[in-house]
Amino acid sequence: MKRISWKPLIEGLLESVWLVDPVDLRILAVNQAGCDLLGLSRDQMLGKPVIELAASPEDQFFWEDVAQGLVDSIHSETLLRGADGVAVAVERRVSLVWPEADRSVYLVGLRDLRQQRHTENELEKRVAELRATLESTADAILVSDLDGVIRNYNRHFAKLWSVPEAMLLHRDDKALYAHLASQVSDPAHYQQRLQEINNNPLLETSDILVLHSGRVLERVTQSQYSRGQATGRVFSFRDITQSLQTESQLKLAAKVFESSLEAIFITNQELRILAVNPACETLTKGAQDKLQGATPSDLFFDPQHAEVVADAHSKLLEHGLWRGQLCLRKSDLSTCAVHVSWVLLRDDHGQVSHTICFFRDLTEEHAAQKRIEQLAYHDALTGLPNRLLLSQRAGFALRVAERNGCECGVFFIDLDRFKNINDSMGHTFGDRVLVDVAQRIKNCLRETDTLCRLGGDEFVIFLQELDARGAEVLAQRILDAMVEAFQIDDMSFSVGCSIGVALYPEDGKTLDTLIKCADTAMYLVKSRGRGSFRFYQPQMNVNLLSHLKMDHAMRQAMDKGLFRLHYQPQISLANGSLQGAEALVRWTDDELGEVPPSMFIPLAEESGFITTLGTWVLEEAVRQASVWQKRGTPVTVSINVSALQFHQADFVETVAAVIRTAGLAPQLLELELTESILIRDANETMARLHALADLGVALSIDDFGTGYSSLAYLKRFPISKLKIDRSFVTGLPDDEGDRAIVSATIGMARGLKLKVVAEGVETEAQRDYLASLGCESFQGFLCTPGLGVQAFEHFMTQLPDTASMPLDRQRLTIS
Repeated sequence: MKRISWKPLIEGLLESVWLVDPVDLRILAVNQAGCDLLGLSRDQMLGKPVIELAASPEDQFFWEDVAQGLVDSIHSETLLRGADGVAVAVERRVSLVWPEADRSVYLVGLRDLRQQRHTENELEKRVAELRATLESTADAILVSDLDGVIRNYNRHFAKLWSVPEAMLLHRDDKALYAHLASQVSDPAHYQQRLQEINNNPLLETSDILVLHSGRVLERVTQSQYSRGQATGRVFSFRDITQSLQTESQLKLAAKVFESSLEAIFITNQELRILAVNPACETLTKGAQDKLQGATPSDLFFDPQHAEVVADAHSKLLEHGLWRGQLCLRKSDLSTCAVHVSWVLLRDDHGQVSHTICFFRDLTEEHAAQKRIEQLAYHDALTGLPNRLLLSQRAGFALRVAERNGCECGVFFIDLDRFKNINDSMGHTFGDRVLVDVAQRIKNCLRETDTLCRLGGDEFVIFLQELDARGAEVLAQRILDAMVEAFQIDDMSFSVGCSIGVALYPEDGKTLDTLIKCADTAMYLVKSRGRGSFRFYQPQMNVNLLSHLKMDHAMRQAMDKGLFRLHYQPQISLANGSLQGAEALVRWTDDELGEVPPSMFIPLAEESGFITTLGTWVLEEAVRQASVWQKRGTPVTVSINVSALQFHQADFVETVAAVIRTAGLAPQLLELELTESILIRDANETMARLHALADLGVALSIDDFGTGYSSLAYLKRFPISKLKIDRSFVTGLPDDEGDRAIVSATIGMARGLKLKVVAEGVETEAQRDYLASLGCESFQGFLCTPGLGVQAFEHFMTQLPDTASMPLDRQRLTIS
């Protein structure tokens, strides 16, 4: 039997067609439409396994079932993989056909759904916009189709007509119409008039309705049109009760004509203008006596259609109404676009008596439309291309680079400490800074480069034909430009930035991948001091991944109860008694083993998990302190509080609730705060500290002297204790600088009546020197490291009875 040639058959089809071998599922034939759909050549597609073109897991399962003979047809929507790696939405029909008695093939028909998806998205957007417009109008609106079926109404309509709540929740057109009729004072005339409107789809009219409540409404009825055909009606209601108290309806109509914001002129049957309103005179820049006697052809024109007014008049005679956009020729010979609604009036004998033309200036609307288009592709603040426009430009440039073997680059730029500017000067000032920053960066670039603002203080640059050397030069140029002082109003200041660089093709072949790599490199710059640039390296992802894994493990550890507290005693230097204990968090992971706090605490602060961890430490420490209190061996337990935890809005309430639930005496809890907490937003901090002090909780300053602080807060805030940081204790008693700092701190604390505890005491010489200066207590390895609960309780039993022991003996016993 003669073999069938499929090519002329499938090439004549508009839809995309593949012929697939039923055994190995490779493409045997494809028409040009099938190649164009995916952006592949015929040579690239012929012989290709269809499963390689599948972009969804479900589709891959389907072809696996086909290969096993489980199915032989399908009709569904799916995704295919295009040449650029972007998924293509299609409607697909697969059928098993037998062109010959002993041979079968799969016929795959594909229809491109991308335009349909785009249209559906646009339609959904337009519906949302129309709904917003409907709700924002000052009039009460009711929309129905020509048969009276209610399509929509706004909230103002429901309020004006006192529509019951039940009708709003359960739509019932018949019940709603009955409710409206029950509200008017003359329901018979109301129903008659409504019937007349229903019988005339093109009728546009205005009525006055009087309600039982005494309210008078003006109802304006207008027809809805689609493609020149009436499709429904729009009823707009306005409360004119107050207006009718001072004016008659006739005067009101005249006033509407005179005061209408829309330009209006009235013509006779020969289309000669008889009257114009003030808005018409203003828009046309012509006086009434000059406009009278003119025709619409003297005012309106279309540069693309010389007979547009004549055609509009012809349709006006046929349908009674014409709407459209025209150009208005003003008296000073300037022009503008206008929207025109032209209405035909007939006398009682059906003869044309007058026409009324309403038109309004579209200049602002067109400008707004251009603005919308501008906003769709540009950043509203800086005017720079946005992510959408960047993607379009970069996508094209990357395809060219792939074809020509060129290099490209992506910069990810983040401003350093920009949040400080917004917090201190306000967002308006910050926006002005962003505009200046954008201009400086733009001045460093070529015309072919694309600078995009992603949002906030993040910028991305896509650079064509750029190698590593060129990227280094440009990055340094941008850093140098940013070093120069900014001047806004009378303020001069500096704004630094950190830059991450990724290069095509070695770091990635798509824009998203390159941006991700550049962002990773920028993140490393931030973590290592800011104000510089760095090229992406694969190891960065490894480091980032390890952070992510540890963060995940840390959160799981909280769920599994793997965190625990150790307690390090604070010992009196005067008599060796136990003054308190600091709660230290510990974590032993199933896989990571013992994780040091120096590793997971910074990560918890960076990720925000420190608030959850800090709350757990607070609850656990207070619970344990309550146990010791009930046993008759009360111990003051101190916990470290992070800045993020302290500035939570409900922090004071949380502390109060935890103490109250555990039944702990408040003075047995001490909160250790860093200096950075105290100097941030001093007024709010003072209020929060006093609220904590009012609870009876003790407050101390941890790592005193290591931050950038003002000593004024020691006098203003309710602080009871200073903790000397271990970095100042290590060099005692030999280091002159450490001696001076520790001596000054203790002396100052004594003057302010504050207690002092020294951390990190490891030698007897350090302990004795601190005691000689009058330091109240110490903690450190000289006494013991942090202990578990049982070990700490045993330690308490080993403390000597210090009541009658000489001071030098007391110090000796606790060494």
